[in-house]
This record gives sequence, structure tokens and C-alpha cells, in this order.
Amino acid sequence: MDDCPLGARLKPSAGIRADPQLRFDNLTLGYNRHPAVHHLHGEIAAGSLLAIVGPNGAGKSTLLKAIAGELRPLAGRIERHGLQRWQIAYLTQQATLDTGFPIIVHDFVAMGLWREIGAFSGLDRRLRGRIDEAIATVGLSGLERRPIGSLSGGQLQRALFARVALQDAPLVLLDEPYGAIDAASVRDLAALVRRWHGEGRTVISVLHDLDHVLREYPETLLLAREVVARGATASVLGEANLARARELAEGRGDDARTAICHGDGGSA
Repeated sequence: MDDCPLGARLKPSAGIRADPQLRFDNLTLGYNRHPAVHHLHGEIAAGSLLAIVGPNGAGKSTLLKAIAGELRPLAGRIERHGLQRWQIAYLTQQATLDTGFPIIVHDFVAMGLWREIGAFSGLDRRLRGRIDEAIATVGLSGLERRPIGSLSGGQLQRALFARVALQDAPLVLLDEPYGAIDAASVRDLAALVRRWHGEGRTVISVLHDLDHVLREYPETLLLAREVVARGATASVLGEANLARARELAEGRGDDARTAICHGDGGSA
């Protein structure tokens, strides 16, 4: 076992097959040369259902952007083991959307087919059927002609999930998928995530609701710019790890690296 000189190494949890979907090699991420995530090593197994949690500013969304190929590493690399960028479905936070853009629900969802059909191809009966099925799956049947700007927060998130479903991607990245939406939408969309996982897809979600994480995600990565813990969710979300994450986020603790290397929840 390594002595963890550069940060915790990520290891697959027991019960998850060992074939890697993603591998991180001394990965450091940031903006304008200012690091936001430091020295990440290890891998995420194919078929994982993984939650990423941590304090505000911990680098959670930054890590998703890098996995999706939207942010270049400051150092190190990400190996995607044969995955092309178009095989990664990436649901960003609602705040990044321009809901004033004049587009109806049907066409907004249909954008999930863009890489399959291109910008100028028409939609035949089969493709329209897939779009209608995706809309029905998320409970938006009857709203196909509604402008997205007229949707509630929960309805808009359902439309985003429908668009992700159409991408039929082996790797799904969800950034705060349940923020500021109603409980019924959370329940229905969480069921869709379980279905994707049951189909063998790798699903990685940035989340804040720790109770939801404990119920729905068998595996969790706790970040505070560095890895605090990784492994079985109940162990990772122990109070000692959460306290350590808060200390790191606030810049306290002279022995931060030692704490990361020897924390609970499977970090090593």
C-alpha cells in the first residue's frame, strides 16, 4: 500500500466489479492556475453508483466538469478507458440554463439526440417515438408544446433528465440534480437514477442532501479540495470524516494530509 504522499487513493468498494470506467493519475484541477482539487489518484469502477459530497467550494462540480471533458487538468490526467466525450451524459445545474431561450419541451428534450442525428437531420417516426417515450418516462406527457421558461423547477429538471435519458450514455454525470425541486420530482427522478444504474451505467452525482445519499448511493467520495474519504457511504459519512472536511474547507488543521491518508471510509 502506498504511503499517500499526494492525497488519498480511490479504491472501488466491495461488491463493485473491478473494471475501471475512470482512472485519475495525480489529477489537479482549477481555474486561472489556482487549484480547486489537488492530487487525485485512483479509479472509479464501471457500473458504480457514486455520490460526491463535500462543503461548498470543495471542488465537486469542478471534478464533474473535468470528467466530462469541459475542463483541462492543471496537472495529471483522467483516463476514460475508451469512452468518447459523446458517450458521457452531463446534467449541469439549473442555474447554468438560459430558460429565456424560446424552445419548447419537445425540442429541448430532443437535443439529447444531437450527437446521434446531427444538427440538420430531421426526426423520423422512430426518433419522435423515442422522444415521446423519454418525456412520458419523466411524467411530462401533455407538456410537449410548453416553452421551457414556463416550467416549474421540478418540471424543468424532469425535462433535463429526459434529455439525458435520450443520450443513452454509459457514463452519467449529475450535478446537483435535486436542488430546489419538489419532493415528488426528487422521488421520481431518483427512481430513474436507480434504473440507469440497474442497466449497468456508471452514475456519478454531486449531492448535498446526506440523508438522500445514505438512502440511495452505496458508494461516496467526500471531497474538501482533497479526498477526505472514499468507500461505503455509511462509513464515509461518519462524523469524524465530516468534521475533517469542514476543517479542510475552512483551511484549518496542520495535519490535513495525514488526516486524509488515515481517515475512515476506505481512504488509503
